Amino acid sequence: MFEKINILGLNICRVNMKDSMNFVKGAIERKEKSIIFTPNSEIVMVANKDTEFKEILNKADLLVPDGIGLVLASKYLKKELQERVTGIDLMEEMLKYANEENKSIYILGAKPGVAKMACENIKAKYNNIDIKGSYHGYFKGFHIGMKDHMEEKLVLKEINEKKPDILFVAFGAPKQEKWINEFKDDIDANIFIGVGGSVDVYAGNVKRAPKIYQKLCIEWLYRVIKEPFRIKRIMLLPLFILKVLKNAK
Repeated sequence: MFEKINILGLNICRVNMKDSMNFVKGAIERKEKSIIFTPNSEIVMVANKDTEFKEILNKADLLVPDGIGLVLASKYLKKELQERVTGIDLMEEMLKYANEENKSIYILGAKPGVAKMACENIKAKYNNIDIKGSYHGYFKGFHIGMKDHMEEKLVLKEINEKKPDILFVAFGAPKQEKWINEFKDDIDANIFIGVGGSVDVYAGNVKRAPKIYQKLCIEWLYRVIKEPFRIKRIMLLPLFILKVLKNAK
């Protein structure tokens, strides 16, 4: 459907935000079960050490470039991506669409109380969204391969009773992607998307970088300034670029 650009083994779709939303709208209107993942350079590096994770990412119906590192890498490879499509921006556009078309959502993940608060804040902003419910990401049986655990069964049962158009899963990578892959066939939802820490932002627990950082594509710098412990994760960006350069020779 979309042109794909191979970056360190991941087939990233060459899309912009409009393309991504057209895909979402089309899939919902046609009732096609679809999976969306939003890898950045850090996730690409993790996937290069986890074959199962890489395979799961590549099976997604839409794999968008969340991060300036992927865009820079594509320029070097002379197969330029159109733009970065961040997970949180895509989630926001999906919420706008759900509000305009009275579509339904369910949020699964984050710490107890966080998803519920995110839903309350979203409802206050977009009152036409049909919010089917939420559940935290610390339920027993969360781990992959534990479908028979009672609490996990209850979570799946609730989502299936609500039948949301969009299921936002916020376990963080790679857990959310592996969980979606494990349970997608057991869940009656239309769009599955891993949104990581975006739910914390909607809950008001985490502040997103100011617009100037977003515009300059240096949100990572803001996160390091606010949370210095993230420096180890951020260091994966230059390592990612070096690996791209090395593999392109």
